[in-house]
Amino acid sequence: MTADHVFAALASPARRELLRLLLDEGAQPAGRLAERFDMSRPSVSEHLKVLRDAGLVAETRRGRERHYRLEAEPLMELRDWLTPYERFWRERLTALTTLLDDMEDDDVPREDR
Repeated sequence: MTADHVFAALASPARRELLRLLLDEGAQPAGRLAERFDMSRPSVSEHLKVLRDAGLVAETRRGRERHYRLEAEPLMELRDWLTPYERFWRERLTALTTLLDDMEDDDVPREDR
């Protein structure tokens, strides 16, 4: 899967919540996941299919149930892609903090320093 597929899958709040549930609570059947949402079970199944197609979840059949578990590898690839942007914003925020500190120092009269 491409990063575009992963980003598209993560665009939905419902799919992000499904991933959070799988992260926090581990693998579980589709029915248990569906109980947590105010939408039809087929709608939850469609969200799970999108996540599966993006490689973010894996599906295992146990009898008539489908169990889903988180697959974190595509998220690691996104993290690698986002890292340079995180560094950029960290540097910008550090520069802003320095500027604000300098401005604050300029506002304090000399005798109060």
